[in-house]
Amino acid sequence: MPESKLRTVSMNFAVQILALVKELKEKRESIISNQIARSGTSIGANIFEANYAQGRKDFISKLEIALKEASETEYWLELLHQTNYIDDARYKELSDQCATIRVMLVASCRTAKGEKVGK
Repeated sequence: MPESKLRTVSMNFAVQILALVKELKEKRESIISNQIARSGTSIGANIFEANYAQGRKDFISKLEIALKEASETEYWLELLHQTNYIDDARYKELSDQCATIRVMLVASCRTAKGEKVGK
């Protein structure tokens, strides 16, 4: 199956999230790091799973779950930033990537639902 841009971007994001989690664990931060590890990697897992959906409704459902996970990940990133576990530059980089994934997921969901993307 050819690689989609959304799959590629979400995989790269998950790799960066896991690198962040490793750094957080070295700082002995485990509560937020466990949460962001789950949500940040779940985005790509649900996108990947959507490619093997049992129909359009299942496909849309998987993408919507990925969108929810992206929103949760953004929350954890903001919390890490506000508690000084990550600096401004790291927060902006990861937050921007997460926002890009969310935009792509919204567009994909709208397309799958037959809605106009430019709405």
